[in-house]
Amino acid sequence: MPQLGLLHRRAWAVLVAQLLRPPCEVRLGAVRSHSQVAEVLTSQLKPQLERSNCIIKTPKGTRDLSPHDMVVREKILDRIVSCFKRHGAKMLDTPAFELKGMLTEKYGEDSKLIFDLKDQGGELLSLRYDLTVPFARYLAMNKVKKMKCYHVGKVWRRESPSIAQGRYREFCQCDFDIAGQYDPMIPDAECLKIICEIISELQLGDFLIKVNDRQILDGMLAICGVPESKFRTICSSVDKLDKISWKDVRYEMVAEKGLAPEVADRIGDYAQCHGGLSLVEQMCQDPRLSQSKQALKGLEDLKLLFKYLTLLGIAEKISFDLSLARGLDYYTGVIYEAVLLQTPSEEELLNVGSVAAGGRYDGLVGLFGHMVPCVGLSIGVDRIFAMVEQKMKTFGERMRTTETQVFVATPQKNFLHERLKLIAELWDAGIKAELLYKNNPKLLTQLHYCENMMIPLVVIIGEQELKKGVIKLRSVVSRKEVDIKRENLVAEIQKRLSES
Repeated sequence: MPQLGLLHRRAWAVLVAQLLRPPCEVRLGAVRSHSQVAEVLTSQLKPQLERSNCIIKTPKGTRDLSPHDMVVREKILDRIVSCFKRHGAKMLDTPAFELKGMLTEKYGEDSKLIFDLKDQGGELLSLRYDLTVPFARYLAMNKVKKMKCYHVGKVWRRESPSIAQGRYREFCQCDFDIAGQYDPMIPDAECLKIICEIISELQLGDFLIKVNDRQILDGMLAICGVPESKFRTICSSVDKLDKISWKDVRYEMVAEKGLAPEVADRIGDYAQCHGGLSLVEQMCQDPRLSQSKQALKGLEDLKLLFKYLTLLGIAEKISFDLSLARGLDYYTGVIYEAVLLQTPSEEELLNVGSVAAGGRYDGLVGLFGHMVPCVGLSIGVDRIFAMVEQKMKTFGERMRTTETQVFVATPQKNFLHERLKLIAELWDAGIKAELLYKNNPKLLTQLHYCENMMIPLVVIIGEQELKKGVIKLRSVVSRKEVDIKRENLVAEIQKRLSES
């Protein structure tokens, strides 16, 4: 019975045997509660579990998210999605796995990181590596010519994780993409504007968006003497300059990838340059780079892009960086990556790398037989979450894990029926409400629960309130109480909630 999960077969056999016996034969003794049943079953199953050598842990590179974590994550996602909607995007979703052939040869050297699945029903499948290729497949399959959409979902990469830095094998991405033929650089500028808005709204601190163009990069490699067959692998090395020194990058290109030392040195002259519009204009006059029509086309695109970015008010957040390569094979034009600018005291706290990235991929949909130019961006939700989580721990911030607005309490025994009738009224009115699952809870216990869960209001019903036809309404923060007529309670609660 492998479909029964992690429990050992004998353990399951014990459990099934107990459940299938007639009541008179079940060896649970005088069991009178769910907890007693669970205790007896656990005691019988535990020896079987111990013999099965089952280690209770999450898989490498994954994590559970507690209710508190989910509140933080949901707030991050809400702000990201609201920004996407503000820019006119529609929502899209695709399967978590694709046909293996759809994903292969789309990611260059990173293709080795794709999670392949076993043959199921005659189809070779793989977990999606990103949301971009599934989006391209969707456009081609449905013959879509124009579309502006956002896509939120999990992706999987079989790499060495670094949980502390927000790098996982399973993680969430939030993508925004514009598909269709438009005038140059207008959609690209909007994507960069969206990244600026999201990072600013999430209050992640000062940031910079590095920008380059694959046309410039390929032109630079060509005039430096890199064989075309090595363009992508050398791009992958250059892209590591934000993580390791030029000396180490040069060693990788020469010693491991067979590039001539003088060629690597010429690449280094360009790859270590970064600046603004003035650097773009300078490169247009560069005697070697200006010999490449491909590079000049990319530089002209960047000049136009900087013009639009100035009009959008974000040019000061953009840096033209010739080391930015973006290792994925499908990029064809402008590429970008957002990084947080750290102070020395923040380096350990915020070292999560890039928090957003993207670019233009005009040829990807064409690989599926349907030519549609595209540009897009991806927000690294888990990296942002890791940083926000660390900040909250450092500063001891608390956050509510529920949205409960009202708690229904009583100071007396035998008032469960009245509490149930009252809470039903609140639920039917759309008010988020709770009560303790006890017949006769102590009032102090109920009030402590409200304070611990940061529930703003408590309604209290007892014998006196029932006789007077009122309900006592208590503010948890101020601890002030007031009697409200039963028929006016819902309206009064709704008024207070709207004012808070």
